[in-house]
Amino acid sequence: MNKLSHFPTLPSTNTWMKEHAGEFAHGDVVATDDQTAGRGQRGNFWEAEPGRNLTFSLMLHPGAIAPARQFIISECVALGIVDLLRNRLAPYVAPEMIKVKWPNDIYVGDDKIAGILIEHTLGSTSIIHTVAGIGLNVNQTIFRSPAPNPVSMAQLVPHITFSLPELLEEAVDNILARMSRVTSAATAPADQHMEFLASLWRNDGCAHRYMLAEDSSHFTAVIDDVAPDGMLSLRLPDGSVHSFAFKEVAFL
Repeated sequence: MNKLSHFPTLPSTNTWMKEHAGEFAHGDVVATDDQTAGRGQRGNFWEAEPGRNLTFSLMLHPGAIAPARQFIISECVALGIVDLLRNRLAPYVAPEMIKVKWPNDIYVGDDKIAGILIEHTLGSTSIIHTVAGIGLNVNQTIFRSPAPNPVSMAQLVPHITFSLPELLEEAVDNILARMSRVTSAATAPADQHMEFLASLWRNDGCAHRYMLAEDSSHFTAVIDDVAPDGMLSLRLPDGSVHSFAFKEVAFL
């Protein structure tokens, strides 16, 4: 981690970091104890009890990653959090239970433990910068929002109160290490993509139910791949493969 800007309360760490983007270098962090208007994917509200969870944003300068391959950054961020959880939840939670729900929520089993919001600022030929917002349920044990499936680290590991500063440092270090590998080694993106697919929730070779956003129709499919731009490829029972952008299809 480079510079840490910590605030007792903020409406949104992502919004604040984007509004002050010129002040932040690669690896800088904005964190808050109380995020009052945290945003998740699809515009959902992210519930976080003040002072008991991680709510932060990380500035990334992706360098040589082209806009058409921007999902590599999402893979780095999601797998960095997976690395953290597999380390900190052992031996209470098996590593294979910790998964990435496309595009980048983090699940333990079928319960959501972290949400990630990736926001790029794009130039004509490059990614100028990326703000990665992360909410991780840590020491909160009671959830009051209507979200159906929240879980926290403290609920999974009994009798432990986790150190938020230690977790923040480890999470950021994990993400930056993965970013360094994908921007400096020719084979790293392919290796990481295979790791991402192996960690993908519901990528078990079985057919699962999905819903099309445009008409709310239901269908079954097997996950086939995730493209460099983040499109999800699903294989239907007739063998055809169809690609979907985020918000075009929902898991059921």
